[in-house]
Amino acid sequence: MRRGGDDVPMPSPDSTPRAAERWFLDNGLPSVLKRRARWRGLWPRSAPVLAGYATLMVVALVIFLLAGNIDIDIEGDPTTVEWVELALLTVALPLAALVGWLVSLLHTRRAQFAAATTAAVVIVACDIFTADATDLVGTVIGLLVVPLLTATGLGSVLGWALRLAVSQLAAIGALMLRALPVVLLTVLVFFNSPVWLMAASVSRARLWLALAFLGAIAAAFLVTSTIERIKPVLAASNQPADEDNELADTPFASMPDPPDPFPLGRRERFNVVFVLIVSQLVQVLTVTVVTMLIFFTLGLILLNSALLAAWTRNGSPDGQLLWMTLPVPDALIQVTLFLGALTFMYLSARAVADREYRSQFIDPLIHDLRLTLVARNRYRAAAVGG
Repeated sequence: MRRGGDDVPMPSPDSTPRAAERWFLDNGLPSVLKRRARWRGLWPRSAPVLAGYATLMVVALVIFLLAGNIDIDIEGDPTTVEWVELALLTVALPLAALVGWLVSLLHTRRAQFAAATTAAVVIVACDIFTADATDLVGTVIGLLVVPLLTATGLGSVLGWALRLAVSQLAAIGALMLRALPVVLLTVLVFFNSPVWLMAASVSRARLWLALAFLGAIAAAFLVTSTIERIKPVLAASNQPADEDNELADTPFASMPDPPDPFPLGRRERFNVVFVLIVSQLVQVLTVTVVTMLIFFTLGLILLNSALLAAWTRNGSPDGQLLWMTLPVPDALIQVTLFLGALTFMYLSARAVADREYRSQFIDPLIHDLRLTLVARNRYRAAAVGG
């Protein structure tokens, strides 16, 4: 949340309100802004999401041109075209995230507007080639929904959490090392034939229900602990910052602390708690996904037809993932999801109980949130005074 640099020029008086609004949106606290400010410039602000969406649509178009449809149905050994389709699916989400991040770096409203409009045109054009009229209507409705979700501030919070996760990749690597005990433990689960038999026997719907149950338990511990830790910050939200220079490079540097700060509203309290919870969930889920990829790759390396038949009693060598049929054992997909749930539960428990994790991840977040609330008090006072 803090901005570095020693020689950042002060914004002009006319640009200060807009700069302050942009600052709160970039730092995941849209509830501070009035409704008119949240609804201002929705189309340009939607550019990163629309750009990512357009990237996925381009990938779908390429698959359509290669295969004649956008359905992935691969049984047995993939052909050359099917290998290309699998490669495109593998890079689709990372590529969409990269494009969205690059578009988010655009600073001028005109450039953001142009990027959003171009992305919308690409989305509609791709959909015309790959879908029927009904799907096209759904796509147009989706293009209208994206700015509405932007107006709620959800995109601001999620965007801030993703930028925070990217900026803390090194720290997440340390968290991955802390997850090593559960990774070693789940190796025993991975090589346990009853687990594979269960994975081959249980339906995907029943497995998702079990995963949701385990995830809800872990998330409940995480949310409860977060609420307890954030209560002192909410109670002291009217206190000035200990180090005023931490806001020196922000639009609030020239704004004085109000003598009688404004109490936090219910929406603002929810926003502060939500930001902290989402940031932790993003960190934990990042490590969980990495762990799942490790075991998934291990399964692809070790599993052969004889071992799969022995562990799953002649389970299917092909698997279903979303709408796709892939040449990957369905039991491997199920086991990977189950091990991911175990990792998520373990890391959530560490986030609650590990003092070193709290000092490395949570305390800096709480400190930055405290500064954000100080900036909020100055912004509200300046708005009333103006």
